[in-house]
Amino acid sequence: MAEETERDRWDPGVQSYASMGYYSPDYVPADTDVLAVFRVTPQPGVDPIEAAAAVAGESSTATWTVVWTDRLTAHSKYQAKCYRVDPVPGREGEYFAYIAYDLDLFEEGSITNLTSSVIGNVFGFKPLLALRLEDMRIPVAYVKTFQGPPHGTVMEREYLNKYGRPLLGATVKPKLGLSARNYGRVIYEACKGGLDFTKDDENINSQPFMRWRDRYLFAMEGVNRAMAETGEIKGHYLNVTAATMEDMYERAEFAKEIGSVVIMMDLTVGYTAMQSMSKWARRNGVLLHLHRAGHSTFTRQKTHGVSFRVLAKWCRLIGVDHLHAGTVVGKLEGDPATTRGFYDTLRENHIPAQLSNGIFFDQEWASLPGVMPVASGGIHAGQMHQLLDLFGDDVILQFGGGTIGHPLGIAAGAEANRVALEAVVKARNEGRDLLKEGPDVLRTAASTCRPLEVALSTWGDVTFDYTSTDAPDAVPTPSL
Repeated sequence: MAEETERDRWDPGVQSYASMGYYSPDYVPADTDVLAVFRVTPQPGVDPIEAAAAVAGESSTATWTVVWTDRLTAHSKYQAKCYRVDPVPGREGEYFAYIAYDLDLFEEGSITNLTSSVIGNVFGFKPLLALRLEDMRIPVAYVKTFQGPPHGTVMEREYLNKYGRPLLGATVKPKLGLSARNYGRVIYEACKGGLDFTKDDENINSQPFMRWRDRYLFAMEGVNRAMAETGEIKGHYLNVTAATMEDMYERAEFAKEIGSVVIMMDLTVGYTAMQSMSKWARRNGVLLHLHRAGHSTFTRQKTHGVSFRVLAKWCRLIGVDHLHAGTVVGKLEGDPATTRGFYDTLRENHIPAQLSNGIFFDQEWASLPGVMPVASGGIHAGQMHQLLDLFGDDVILQFGGGTIGHPLGIAAGAEANRVALEAVVKARNEGRDLLKEGPDVLRTAASTCRPLEVALSTWGDVTFDYTSTDAPDAVPTPSL
């Protein structure tokens, strides 16, 4: 390093990333900078500062050797700058690298460009054992280039005329193999029984056993019959995911024509397709649900990939009305503190930095509409008090197996969930402690509701207690 520091910045050949300006500990980030924090795990023998500088360089303007064409640009403006490197508490060999990117590095209103830049090449860089994008600060100047959710939480409630409680949903089970008519029967029974929504699962598109057009027609027949009988607005998330954008638009248009208030797409369609469908949903007045299919392939592991809190920010900018965000008490991955950070990121207008929830930066959304988080996966009526305590009102609680697996039938399963929800909301509004008194509240409600009594006896003791793979790394400090 001593010899390298004596070299001129423009001497030809290979130089360290730090010496080329990609490490700048004195840099003070501008309000308009895009900020990122990466968890960097260098290969043995690689200096952590050089590894962090390499991440900054390879995710902005650098390549492996000095190039003279840098001198044709305002290179110091365009090169990303690692301005801070901290050891990860309790995780030897891992470091948090804070990196600032000038706003001009990114195309306005394009998550595709943002992601191509920040995570495009650098994750395969050989000097790194592993790399994870933990969090980002999206400056207001960049936020304002996006329209965000087509409708948002407030407008969705106005569309549905439902206030003061979480919304209830269920994914149709089995998710593959039903005929279109039987699929529609499940939707009718669930919506008639008290749910607000039912849902296609991520892998229902247009298969030989049920083509998309047939499913849409029978699904909406079920929805319309349930609305007529209950007097409530209901919806079914019609999955428009398809092989091409032309196919997706065709399916979305048909869903709108037959009266659906909501459509759905999978994360696997990609960021450009997601943003295109967001524009369609806004233009056509249809709610847009996003299933995060495939996200755990890159969000779950602690040392490599992209944290879901980052994906949540990207999805809010892209513009979706619903996004699956974890349950804590269900069958899928979800540390309580980390999941709380996800929900705040999707719903709140200003999110202060809070390392205990995994939030590294203050995030100001500048009135960008909120996204309705969806809690789905292995939850049941016996957990209703926990879910309300964890997530509050602005959430969709989806009980697939916990509705359709009910011993007395689908409508009974839906009724059990609706009665449980209304009982714990009433108790909450009366000022009762849900965590302490919630089980008694549910048992009291079950004394006059046979479907809830059966649900509690069937699933009341079912839990999924496993150690989370993605908990915050904050070190608690004692109070004085």
